Amino acid sequence: MLAREQVLYTSSVTYCDPPESLLVQQFDIIYYNNNQSIFFNVSASSVEENVNVTASLLLNVYGIKPVNITIDLCDILGGALCPLPMYNFVGSDTLSLPSSVDIANNLPGIAFVIPDLEGYAQLSLNEVGTGALKACVQATLSNGWSMNQPSVSWTTAGITIATTAVAAWQSLSPTALLPFRLVDLLHLYQTIAASAFLNLNYPVVYRAYALNFAWALGLVHSTSMQSSIDSMRHRTGGNMANSTSSSAVEFVNRKYSPYNAVVTRGLPSAPGIADYKIFSTVATVTGTSSNVLDAGVPTYVNSVNIASANAFMTVFLCLLIFYAVAIGVFALIYAVLFVLQRLNPSQSDRYVEHRVRYPAFVRAWTLRLVLMTIFPIIVFAFFQWTLKDSWVPVLLSVISVLAICGGLGYAVFVTMREARRSTPYSLYSRPELLSSYGPLYAQYLNPRYFYFLIPLAAIVLRSVFISFGHADGLPQIILLMILELAVLTSILVLRPHKTRGADVFSSFLAIIRLVCTGLLIAFLERLNVSPIPRVAIGIVMAVIFSVTVIVVLINLVLHSGVNRLWSRRKSSDSDSTVHQESSAEDNGMLEKDEQKNRLFSTHSRPGNSTPERSVPLDPEINQPYPPITPTTGNIASTHLGNMPRRWSITPPTSPTDSIDSPTSPTHIDSQPENGHEQHLSH
Repeated sequence: MLAREQVLYTSSVTYCDPPESLLVQQFDIIYYNNNQSIFFNVSASSVEENVNVTASLLLNVYGIKPVNITIDLCDILGGALCPLPMYNFVGSDTLSLPSSVDIANNLPGIAFVIPDLEGYAQLSLNEVGTGALKACVQATLSNGWSMNQPSVSWTTAGITIATTAVAAWQSLSPTALLPFRLVDLLHLYQTIAASAFLNLNYPVVYRAYALNFAWALGLVHSTSMQSSIDSMRHRTGGNMANSTSSSAVEFVNRKYSPYNAVVTRGLPSAPGIADYKIFSTVATVTGTSSNVLDAGVPTYVNSVNIASANAFMTVFLCLLIFYAVAIGVFALIYAVLFVLQRLNPSQSDRYVEHRVRYPAFVRAWTLRLVLMTIFPIIVFAFFQWTLKDSWVPVLLSVISVLAICGGLGYAVFVTMREARRSTPYSLYSRPELLSSYGPLYAQYLNPRYFYFLIPLAAIVLRSVFISFGHADGLPQIILLMILELAVLTSILVLRPHKTRGADVFSSFLAIIRLVCTGLLIAFLERLNVSPIPRVAIGIVMAVIFSVTVIVVLINLVLHSGVNRLWSRRKSSDSDSTVHQESSAEDNGMLEKDEQKNRLFSTHSRPGNSTPERSVPLDPEINQPYPPITPTTGNIASTHLGNMPRRWSITPPTSPTDSIDSPTSPTHIDSQPENGHEQHLSH
């Protein structure tokens, strides 16, 4: 409602200076564009006597400052705030801005409709006479629109679950493409989310968009889970900040979005006031505060109300639940097969065969689950190793990395060993190998079976660049661009897939990753790109990734069996059309025959089948065929060798015609069988 009325309002509040004489509990400001007025609602308490202050209000939107006014508090609310009362007070009022403050011309109209507005309002209280700063409060602005929509997360997750069910059914054929496309879809979701992990000045709109896919990394917020992790960390030597329900924007470095400015009027911390001390519900965040969130992973995970030190444990517990559910589903399917075998003794052999093949099915899907979850486990385990906190998450991260890399490494070892002992063809010809380890290589050509090593290496390198290179965004972008370019080059050069369409699809995904990684250059802090161009580039990246998701979903639909149902329907429609045409043609022939019968019935007809008069034949034509010698051409064919003799007569054509004709004997002789040649004579 507020967003549709073209208003801007405060969404989060922090101190921009350690409070000295004023403690703020509430700071709400609403700007109405229709009548150029400001409504404020302030709840605060003063701790000093006889303090008269003036209020300076600054409004910053995308680096533009349309409002910068100073108000004497003695002139409003009937002087109730002059001097500041020594008790908790609540004041609210609506002020019409003077005509000299022309916000309509200074503030672009798109600020009221663009999602995830980047702006803040700052209120500074200065003592009358001395000008000493008594309080400084900042509040971010919002217009009610955002790219982070829970419906997007639920929809993408629901599509993934539905695709998993269909892919599980199709995976009974190890070479089915839908299970591979399912892994590609999860990797795309993870790529979008991880694109906001670098040490860059991301626009808020793009970070909000990337948060829609946090679930694909296992970043699912649960208040009880976060409380348990906080308690565990502090009992095992952890001293980092806990997770909170407040917005992460409050603790973002002021030189990054949505502030886009460094507060220069901040004072050093007062004695006895810690940087992270909370006064009521308002935190103190200054240029020298230790509670400022670093760009990249810390800002991203705190945006879903998960503390930086809790990131790995959250992913670990969520994926542990995920694997537990998968084990339960595997056990349930096996139990169903066992019960069906008992209930249907007549089909016992069929269910026994399914139970014998079931372990290979479980191994294959376990391998697919590992491929889906290896990136979040590795990237957050590496990130945990960069923190100096509790030893328990570090120990569990080491165990997790060893477990997932050990299981995947064993599958890789078995695959490579079989290819070296025998031939790559044996990987595709032995059903026990193809059914168990096919998720690694079954989508590739026999000579390119090893190509799966390149995507696996790319996953590990991305994790290393993101986690261990978090100090500077420029090396991260350079290394990631080199990596994505190498992956794209490998696809274009090797063409590893079995079909051209699969190569085009993989090339498309690689190009998207390369292009979007290149666009991240605009978010480098050292380039000092203006907020509006950065926001535009962030929206472009969101559109590119959204279109890519749609393309992948369409590809999933095409490989889910819908195309075969459509082809079958078209075939049935074609058959019915042909049947109708043939019926109509038969009816037409019957009508013609009836017409002929009626026509001939009116004329006399000879009693025998000989002509009424005999015509002597030409003596030159009425002669037997001369004997023909066998042709010099040899005809060898698996089909002609078993043909009846009456079909093996060479037509009386010239040698030139026989050579030119695609059905001539010399043309058929292109594939001899077992070296035998069949000579056809007349």
